[in-house]
Amino acid sequence: MSFLKSSTSFTRFKILDEVKAEIYDNFEDILRKFAIMDIDNTADERAYGWTNFDDMLDLEFSKSSPRKGEFLVFAFRVDTRRVAPAIIKKHVTIALRQEEEKLAELGKKYISKDRKKEIIEQVKLRLRTRTLPIPAVFEVVWDYSQKTLYFASVQRKLIDLFTEYFVRSFDVRIEQILPYSLAQSILGQGCEDKLDELEPTTFNID
Repeated sequence: MSFLKSSTSFTRFKILDEVKAEIYDNFEDILRKFAIMDIDNTADERAYGWTNFDDMLDLEFSKSSPRKGEFLVFAFRVDTRRVAPAIIKKHVTIALRQEEEKLAELGKKYISKDRKKEIIEQVKLRLRTRTLPIPAVFEVVWDYSQKTLYFASVQRKLIDLFTEYFVRSFDVRIEQILPYSLAQSILGQGCEDKLDELEPTTFNID
């Protein structure tokens, strides 16, 4: 999803804490400190962190500034290495049969439970090293003056991951703005009873 497209889906957050001046002053340094670590040459299953809004490969934020007027813009990149279950099953079967042949030569019949578990992990590790991670980039727009944050995703697990990482990076608590809480902020205190009584309306168009 991208804020640069004609339409997109996004999640909105409000900043709950006062943001320290040094966060704004040292914003690029914080982004670099918590930038994603490349896992192309490892066997890690997943990595995530910040990257440039304009270029997902720019982890130094040197090609363009994250400061756009009164907005701070960057991106949350998640690299995931996936091996298809069918591939894992195939190679585990091959490895277990090879192990059985070795044991047969030694006069043994069965693979121990611990050894079988070890073989499965070895196969998964070997396959992961042969599989490149898939990158996914989700843009972030921080309206600094209005204490509002826009995140270009509506996936629940991704929202939770982003929230946790944002708090860790900037030491600032955020809260997702839901329709109910948005209505509360517009209508003011004491509106909860009226909101709780609302029922959905179906509009029939002939």
